[in-house]
Formats: sequence, structure tokens, C-alpha cells
Amino acid sequence: MDELPDHLVWDILNKLHTTNDRNSVSLSCRRFYSLDNDQRYSLRIGCGLVPATDALLSLCRRFPNLSKVEIIYSGWMSKLGKQLDDQGLLVLTTNCHSLTDLTLSYCTFITDVGIGHLSSCLELSSLKLNFAPRITGCGVLSLAVGCKKLRRLHLIRCLNVASVEWLEYFGKLETLEELCIKNCRAIGEGDLIKLRNSWRKLTSLQFEVDANYRYMKVYDQLDVERWPKQLVPCDSLVELSLGNCIIAPGRGLACVLRNCKNLEKLHLDMCTGVSDSDIIALVQKAKHLRSISLRVPSDFTLPLLNNITLRLTDESLSAVAQHCSKLESFKISFSDGEFPSLFSFTLQGIINLIQKCPVRELSLDHVCVFNDMGMEALCSAQNLEILELVHCQEVSDEGLILVSQFPSLSVLKLSKCLGVTDDGMRPLVGSHKLELLVVEDCPQVSRRGVHGAATSVSFKQDLSWMY
Repeated sequence: MDELPDHLVWDILNKLHTTNDRNSVSLSCRRFYSLDNDQRYSLRIGCGLVPATDALLSLCRRFPNLSKVEIIYSGWMSKLGKQLDDQGLLVLTTNCHSLTDLTLSYCTFITDVGIGHLSSCLELSSLKLNFAPRITGCGVLSLAVGCKKLRRLHLIRCLNVASVEWLEYFGKLETLEELCIKNCRAIGEGDLIKLRNSWRKLTSLQFEVDANYRYMKVYDQLDVERWPKQLVPCDSLVELSLGNCIIAPGRGLACVLRNCKNLEKLHLDMCTGVSDSDIIALVQKAKHLRSISLRVPSDFTLPLLNNITLRLTDESLSAVAQHCSKLESFKISFSDGEFPSLFSFTLQGIINLIQKCPVRELSLDHVCVFNDMGMEALCSAQNLEILELVHCQEVSDEGLILVSQFPSLSVLKLSKCLGVTDDGMRPLVGSHKLELLVVEDCPQVSRRGVHGAATSVSFKQDLSWMY
């Protein structure tokens, strides 16, 4: 081993993907220890870092070429020692000169001062902040001013990021390519318009409003009619995910939906005000859509907004079927099975989409219209490989028996389905049809009933949801 050239040792180390394996090899001899130190580019640390600042300094000196660092304090308690603080971030930025990707999760001791230290990381291109309650908009602004190469920014549950001057600054820089804002209470849909020309560079946008905070404190104060009508240039957007948002006709995020001609992934979760016209306008432009996921509010989830239609109908599904020739994944979920959207999608609308699009993955959650006739229609779905049914109570053993006739199906997932029993599973037992079968919380299906029904079987049963 001593005669192996360095580049071969590096190849060997590159094939070791777990930290334990890398640590074991590095301890086998001094040469491997030295080469591993030079080649270690990523580091994940958290509660075991004690004392935090001194331990981090030691690690930075041992691994001089670190480019990706994750600091995660999930599950932290005071008895585990003091968390990394602003001084620790100063140590990181001073000693980690190649840092390009940083994640801070549950780092409750870090303030704007610590985030300000990151402005000296001139190569920093990705920053993810998850539950950083002491960081404000001022800290994010200092980051935007100092880190000119920042391309990816995630802010998740940063409750005190109230000001949005940093959004305006990024709008002027036109550098952001991926932006994720989730449950930052003071940032609303209307604030996103301040990105201005940065919309041209964005390839991924994930925006989620804190639902509980909105419904209790903000909802009644929203005046969506005052949102400006503006053409949003978002030709580069490939992935769009919106949660708990209000979509005003012709304004704000509705403009985004209508101008994403290169969109490939769309996820709308409990978004009120999305209309058929929005979806139709989107699919007429976005010819490369591969994935659509819709979680639809029930008719009783939100109070009505003036002049805003809360429901999507078969018109949307028909447009998707007509224009999305590359659609591979389609997911529908209704928020409340007890109060479904009575005038939303029909069984025929769903079947029409499946028959016209090359859907490989279909997921239906609380879709009360899907029944055994729907299962029969899937027998002609030549591309369907993955089927997931959750709370689909109209599917019975008659429909489940037909699974063996699905041409390409390899994965079946059933959850909380009351109508299926062991009898419906029998044709699958020993058939070698499925590679994976997952059955969870279906009261009439037993562990014995699913035995041998697929190459790999996962079975769980917790019936507390029924009571």
C-alpha cells in the first residue's frame, strides 16, 4: 500500500461514501490519515461538538479543504453543552477558506452578528437556515451584500426575518438561482415581486406561508386586489412549489404561473384562488412539465374571497392531458376527506389524463371519486409503474384484483383504505408481479395476507386514525 501513488489512494477514498468508513481507513496509517484530511470536502456536525468553538477550530485545521459544512442541532438540550454561537461562525469563516455550501439547522445561539461574519466567505454559493429564530432581515441583508456569489438561499422557519430589503437587493444583483422561503411569518406572496429582474435567473422557487399564522392573524387583513398587475419574467424557472398561498387573478403569483415556459415540476399545496385559467395558461406554455402535485383545499377549509374561484375542475385536467406529453408523475390530494371539494375533479377527468399522458407515478389521496372503475381503467395505462392510494375508500377487492393486469406496475402503496381485504391480495401472492408492496393502516388487511405478494413487502397497522 505504501507504493500506491496518491491518485490511486484518492480514487479508493472517493469510493467510500460513509463517514465511518472514511474514518476507519484514515486511521490505518499516517499516509492515509494525511491524504484523507486533504481530500475531506464535507463535514456534518452538531450536538456532539463540545466545546463547540474549540472543536470546530480543530476540525477546520485538520480538514483544510472543506467546501460543505452542515451544523445541525436537532434534538439539542442544554445538558448537551453550549451550542455553536457567533464566535464559532467567525472561527469557521476565518479557517475554512474554500467554504461554498453552509447549512445551519436549529442553531438558536446564532444572531445577525454571526451571519455578518459569513460576508467574508467570498466563495459562498449556498446557504440554508432552518429554524434560526435570532436572525433578522438585517442579517440576511448583510449576507446578500457580502456574498456576491450566493446562488442558493433557503430560509425555513426564520420567524424574525421581517424586513424584505434583502429581497430587493437580490433583485438588483440578479444572481439567485434557487430560493426557498418556508414559514417565515413576515414574508408574504406580495413581497416576492421585489425580486424584480432576479426572476429571470431563478430555476427553483419554493414558497410556503405558515398556515396557522395566516389563518389566525393575517388572513382577514390581506387585500389581494391591491397586488400589482405585473408581467413576471420567469423563463428559467424549472421547479415551482407553493404552499398555503393566495393566488389573485392576474396578479402576483398568478403571473408566475402563466409565464413558466420551461417548468418541469409543479407543486401546489393548499393554494387558494388557483383557477382553471391559471393551469390552462401554464400548460399551454410549459411543454416540458414532468411532475404535477396538487393538494386541493376542501370547500370548507377557507372562507370565500370575493371574486376568487376556489376550485379546480376537469377543465384543468383536460388541458394537462392535451398539452403535457412528457408528464411522468401526477399526484392529487384533497385536504379533508369529510368535506371534499364537491365540484372539483371527476373520475372521468382523472382517467382521461392517465390515458393520454405517459404517467409513471400516480398518487391519489382522499380522492373519493376514484373507485373500482378507475382501477379498471388503469389496466390500459402502459407506463404506470408506481400507484399510491391513500384514503381511497371506494376501491374494493374487485378493483385490487385488477392490479395483476396492470402492464408495467412494479410498486403499489395502500394506506388507510377501508375497502380492501386479504382476498384482494391473493392474486398477487406468488405472482412475482410487484417489486414493492407497502400496506399501512388498512384494517381488513393482515400481515399474513400480504406475505409473498411482492419481492419486498412493508406492512404496518395503526388504527388510531379511525377513532
